[in-house]
Amino acid sequence: MFLSDSIRMAYVQKNSPFRKQKLSAKAAKAKAERDLAYANGPYKKKRAENQRKRRAAKKRGVNLEGKDYDHTTQSFVSVKSNRGGFGNGTNT
Repeated sequence: MFLSDSIRMAYVQKNSPFRKQKLSAKAAKAKAERDLAYANGPYKKKRAENQRKRRAAKKRGVNLEGKDYDHTTQSFVSVKSNRGGFGNGTNT
């Protein structure tokens, strides 16, 4: 199955983002390439780190309900407080 075949199949699927956006075959292919490049981009490193830390904390019995890993403080903090760099903004 070629990339274009998988895109064509994705376009037909009921819950596909290509279907929701009613993209042409050319636009769907371009979107698939952009999405793949983003999914394999630099943020993937942080996502993988978050998953490792979260799984390890769960094994230790830490209650993680409503918490995210914060890379600044290197600890789990509430989702609410993990936005905007703790009052310093996001460009610090």
